[in-house]
Amino acid sequence: MPTVVIATAIAMFAFAANSILARLAMADGAADPIGFTVMRLASGALFLALTLAFRRAPKSPLPGSWPSALALFGYATAFSLAYVRIGAAAGALILFASVQATMIFWSLRNGERPRPLQLAGMLMAFAGILYLFLPGIGRPDPTGSLLMVVSGVAWGVYSLRGRGVADPIGATAGNFIRSVAFCLPLLAIGWSTLHITSTGLASALLSGVVASGLGYVIWYRALPSLDATVAAIVQLTVPIIASAGAIVLLGEQSTLRFALASVLVLCGVAVTIMARRRR
Repeated sequence: MPTVVIATAIAMFAFAANSILARLAMADGAADPIGFTVMRLASGALFLALTLAFRRAPKSPLPGSWPSALALFGYATAFSLAYVRIGAAAGALILFASVQATMIFWSLRNGERPRPLQLAGMLMAFAGILYLFLPGIGRPDPTGSLLMVVSGVAWGVYSLRGRGVADPIGATAGNFIRSVAFCLPLLAIGWSTLHITSTGLASALLSGVVASGLGYVIWYRALPSLDATVAAIVQLTVPIIASAGAIVLLGEQSTLRFALASVLVLCGVAVTIMARRRR
């Protein structure tokens, strides 16, 4: 059990690091969004391809699928574009809330009817997001926030498509490898404005290889040992870790508005998840 706890903690810190690394690269102009996205996906694909090579026969078919790879690409691209405009803390919260909202909406669309406790949790989380975007000091940039919502929806779709996959590590590797194909037209579109410094390149490589590739491998190794509710609840720590890292490493200022919105969103999602699992 201690090994599972350590692995889970490492995975959560890795996921939170994606937000910090992206904001670090984009805030100071160390990388443009397209360059960061391409290097992140390409380096992650290379790392996961090597991982896959050690686990599968050379002639076995590539796992994953093109629709999932497209969702992964959409998530990563909107993620980078968003962090040009908003801070790491707000971005992580909006991303997490959007992912959960997408998955909950899908459940409702497929006939699941919320119980009173689930409904209360969803309303609490919605109130937190609404409060975060009310006009006034501390409100995140609307365009950046919308891009992060798109990123969260894309990641939610990717997660839904991955439910019940027999080999999640293999599928993740296959999807990362396929996503590189979508990077080619993106490079063609943004070639004239492509810009990445050594700091931006280092951030993209760390995001692709460590925070994404290695993080997903560790998470999927730990996941079978975790109860479904625990696995869902523990992911609530990602926005909190990202917020703390943004304050300490990036010098972002924490506001009362953001703190209250975070409490409402995270508590609301936790209540909704627990109510769904009990059902």
